[in-house]
Amino acid sequence: MLEAAINAFRIPELRRKILFTVGILVLFRFIATIPVPGVDREVLQQLLEQNQLLGMLNLFSGSTLANFSILAMGVYPYITASIIMQLLTPIIPRLEELSREGQQGRNRINQYTHWLTVPLALLQGYGQAVLMANAGVLSDFGLFNADTALRSISILLVMTAGTVFLVWLGELITENGIGNGVSIIIFGGIVASLPRSVANLIGGGTATQNVLGTVGFILIGLITIVGIVLLNEGVRRIPVQHAKRIRRGRVYGGGSTYIPLKVNSAGMIPLIFAISIMVFPGMIANFLQTSDREWVRNLAGSVATAFNPNGLLYQVIYFVMVVAFTYFYTMVLFQQQNIAENLQKQGAFIPGVRPGRNTEAYLTRVLMRITLVGALSLGVVAVLPYIAAQITGVTTLFLGATSLLIVVGVAIDTMRQLEAQLMMRNYEGFLR
Repeated sequence: MLEAAINAFRIPELRRKILFTVGILVLFRFIATIPVPGVDREVLQQLLEQNQLLGMLNLFSGSTLANFSILAMGVYPYITASIIMQLLTPIIPRLEELSREGQQGRNRINQYTHWLTVPLALLQGYGQAVLMANAGVLSDFGLFNADTALRSISILLVMTAGTVFLVWLGELITENGIGNGVSIIIFGGIVASLPRSVANLIGGGTATQNVLGTVGFILIGLITIVGIVLLNEGVRRIPVQHAKRIRRGRVYGGGSTYIPLKVNSAGMIPLIFAISIMVFPGMIANFLQTSDREWVRNLAGSVATAFNPNGLLYQVIYFVMVVAFTYFYTMVLFQQQNIAENLQKQGAFIPGVRPGRNTEAYLTRVLMRITLVGALSLGVVAVLPYIAAQITGVTTLFLGATSLLIVVGVAIDTMRQLEAQLMMRNYEGFLR
């Protein structure tokens, strides 16, 4: 791996991409320290320690919520907008037509996703601001009254601009750096908060709990790394035969190859999608717990309890959503590739299967079967930290190991992209 890193830095283009990605992450961490005006840090720290959901949001936002930064919402409004657009694409004919128009159509859908991100960011920013104001984090501050209307609007606009800025940084990484930009931004935020999580794990509880927690964290980390690597390496090879063509007395084609169908084609995207969706009910419940109506407060309390990250019901729903999103995202990627149509255009076919619709049905059937293994395995890996926390009795293990899932997955995906760049230049990559 060290030799591959040295080879990467020897190539000017790859060196520029790596340094560009690192520079964007440094800029992100610098801006993440800028707080929203009027924040009471002591009250905010107490709120994060008492509220498991806000603690989880703080972890996945890269500790930007710890000082109620202008980047406190992270890129999650954009992820939510992406989920909505992908759900609407098969339903709305115009969006489905755009998805089939190649890169130009996908760019237009991405543009719609960016537009949808703005109202979602405003909505989430309003919810967070109201929650902080009710908890006393925004000192001497009432939202949208006669005295603070302009200040309230400015806070919402700054937080929304922070999310749009992060999405723009992610796009820059995708175009000019290494890896998926949005995933790298999430990766950078989690890595920045991991040292504090590990310190809390080691320093909290009794000596026995500290030892068990530390050992459990190491074991979960090793199992997670091995499990995710195996998921990413698992491939079903579908044989493909190219028909022979005779032109001017010469024979062309006739070779054989294969289509690599991955066991987990979706990568870590289902985990990110599921967490983004699971966060919203808890946020809305926390917002409604200060309502003047008793039945609303009771309902909000029940929802907040159900969507507590340390609760069994939350983990069951989380597992189901990871499995569902794995299937959904895999099928979206498969439909965008148009493998059956491309094979028919190239004069290639799967032995024993007719070209066209029969090939598409065959590939879909095989993909659905192997994805079942990948989806269930990814779901088990997702809830593994909760199981370990129940066994060891150390609840602080949960957040650290959950973040480790995304960190390892994004790291592997990024190394694969860098490996592909090295292989194009006849160098051995990171993964051998």
